This record gives sequence, structure tokens and C-alpha cells, in this order.
Amino acid sequence: MTITIFLGSLLGAMAIGMPIAYALLLCGVALMLHLDLFDAQIIAQNVINGADSFPLMAVPFFMLAGEIMNTGGLAKRIVNLAMAMVGHIKGGLGYVAILAATVMASLSGSAVADAAALATLLVPMMVAAGHDRSRSAGLIASGAIIAPIIPPSIGFVIYGVAGNVSVTKLFLAGIFPGLMLAVGLCFAWWYVARKENLVPPPRKSLREVLAILREGVWALALPGIIIFGLKFGVFTPTEAAVVAAVYSLFVAVVVYREMSLADIYPALVGAAKTTSVVMFLVAAALVSSWLITVADLPGLVTDLLEPLMGNQTLLLLAMMALVVAVGTAMDMTPTILILTPILVPVCKAAGIDPVYFGVLFIINNAIGLITPPVGTVLNVVCGVSKVSMEEVVKGVWPFMLVQLLVLLLLTLFPALVMVPASWFAR
Repeated sequence: MTITIFLGSLLGAMAIGMPIAYALLLCGVALMLHLDLFDAQIIAQNVINGADSFPLMAVPFFMLAGEIMNTGGLAKRIVNLAMAMVGHIKGGLGYVAILAATVMASLSGSAVADAAALATLLVPMMVAAGHDRSRSAGLIASGAIIAPIIPPSIGFVIYGVAGNVSVTKLFLAGIFPGLMLAVGLCFAWWYVARKENLVPPPRKSLREVLAILREGVWALALPGIIIFGLKFGVFTPTEAAVVAAVYSLFVAVVVYREMSLADIYPALVGAAKTTSVVMFLVAAALVSSWLITVADLPGLVTDLLEPLMGNQTLLLLAMMALVVAVGTAMDMTPTILILTPILVPVCKAAGIDPVYFGVLFIINNAIGLITPPVGTVLNVVCGVSKVSMEEVVKGVWPFMLVQLLVLLLLTLFPALVMVPASWFAR
């Protein structure tokens, strides 16, 4: 009955068009009434406690770093560097998009920010070169979802806070799976573009490559700074977010000089607006999370999954199938906030490492960003590149299938996540 009330109130509120944050609050109230625990002070206290979190302070700073990256010329230089390195290969602009998406993922941690920047820069270039518009937009969308996997990842921060899991360990565990997604996209692009008879741009000379590398090294240094600092304990993930924002601002204003003081205010406002949405979702979700614990909802779910508890692989496959289904109808952040308090205790009861599960969970949620009908990243690419949703969906599916295949491999072979994570942690 508790599960029915939880799902019924949440899905019912969403079905009538209520914003997800308010739907989470309504869901919490419904559970409180069911448990005969209703108290407005408990709701207010949990809302305040939900936003009062030091790790969550990383979110606004990573958002700000992404805004500065797009405005201050860092994204453009990363694309130029990728063009110089692989642009001359057959289908080179596709590999440029994948390489640029991977590098930019290590700067912003936001799939939406990366999708907007890459679609603005690369979709017109790919179409002008003769590539199919829908396929180009689909590749950009698929590449952008690497951002929540490679550190710094806003998704890992939210999951770590919601599930009480080390954000630093999640960051280090996400590096290799993120690179696997990029390699998978390269194979998918090679397959879909192999029949195109397009003439790639001429290869850059060594002098030109070195000049572009010299200009882009400031942007490339940021991922190294973050990973080095986290690995050796120089700073926490929250402090790493501050370093990323300050460093990006310094490079954009002082080094590249493409961001004036007047441009800083819009970047701050943009980051603040996005952060306010995320933080209100987190605050509202803590009400439901607290009541989920009080009602022992994870215990009820564990009982339902009892036949699978003896087989970790089958249990993970069942949970991943659930997240895929939810991801088609719900955005990444609310999915993390709703499912983490339920699924993490189940994983712990089954002996599954919550860091390993977190990597699979966030990859799954990231893929949800490019699955219709919600597909936040799909909508961003459509708006920026002036491509219809039907065209983007048509172009994205080969790349999404490969990413689902990577997720399946990581689920079947946990060593692909945990062994590289131990290397980076040394």
C-alpha cells in the first residue's frame, strides 16, 4: 500500500502538469498522511536541510564554469584543437565532435551546456561539409551526455549527496566508463559514415597544430588540475568546483580576453537560474527521501526483488531496465533524487558497491537525456541547430544503441569500472 501511495501521488501530480519539485512535496505529504505523521514543521525542516549541504555547493560553481566556458572562448578553442588533430580523417568532423565533447565534459559536468556549445559550433560546420543534418545533430546530442560521466559531474554530486556516497570516488570511477562511451561513439560514427564520399579538410601542418595546441593548452589544463587535486587530496569536489569556476574566469578574461566584465553578470545570472532549479528539486526531494526511510520503502522494494537478491547481475539488469524506462519520461536530476534513496539500500543489501552502482545509474540517466519524448539534450540540440525533433531522434538512435551496449558491458563486467577506478585512486 505504501508503494502504491508513493507512486500514485507522484505520478498523478506529474500527470496533471505539476512541476516535479512540487510533485515531490505533494508525494511527501501523501506519505505523511498515510503514516499519520503529518506535521508542517517536518516538511519545512527537511526542505531547509535538503539545500543545506556543503557538497551541493559544487553545483552552482560547476554551472558557472560551464557558462564561462561557452562565453569565454574555451569551448571554441577545444573544437579548434580537435579539428587540428582529427579533422583531416575521413568523417573527421564527427570525430572532432566526439573528441571535443569528451574534453568539454571534463570542464563543465553539464550535458545541457555542452550540447548547446557543440551544436552551435559544429552542426553548421558538419552540414556545410555535406554530412546528414539529422545524423550530425544526433551525434552532437550523444556526445554531450558524456559530461555527466567524466569528472567534474553534477550528476555524481547529486547522487553522492542523495545516497551518502563519496563524490571523490564517484569522480575517479567515472573516468574510464566515460572514455568507453567516447570510443563506442567513434565506432558508431565510423559505421554510419563509412559510405559517405566527402572530401575532408586538408591536414594541418605541424606548425599550425602546435600553434592551436599552444592556444588551447589553457583550457586543457583544467581537467588535469581537477583530477590531480582530487586524487592527491588537495581539495574536495566542492573546492574543485570553485577552482574550476575561478580558473575558467581567469582564462576567459585575462588570457583569451573574450569575456569582458560586462559578460560576467549574464553568466552569473544564467548559472544562478539553473542552480535554483536544481537546489529546489534537491530540497523538495529530501522530504520524500526522509519519508521513504521512515516508511521503510527500500525494505519493501527489497522484498519485491527478493528472487533476484542472490544474483547481483540479474538484480542490476532489472534496476537498469527500470531506470531506462523512467528516463524516457523524467529528467536526470529528479530521477536521481527519487530513485537513489530507494535503490542504494537495495544495492547495499545485495552486496553491490554503491560507487559501482552509481556509475551505472548515472550513465543510464545520462542516456535518458537523449531518449524521447522528454530528452532534455534532444530539445536543446533541436533549438540551437534548428532541427526538428523527428530528425534528431532519427539521427541519434544508432549512437544511443551503442551507449546502451556500453552500459550493458559495464553491468556484466564490474571490473571495467572498479579496476580502472582503483588505478586512478592510487
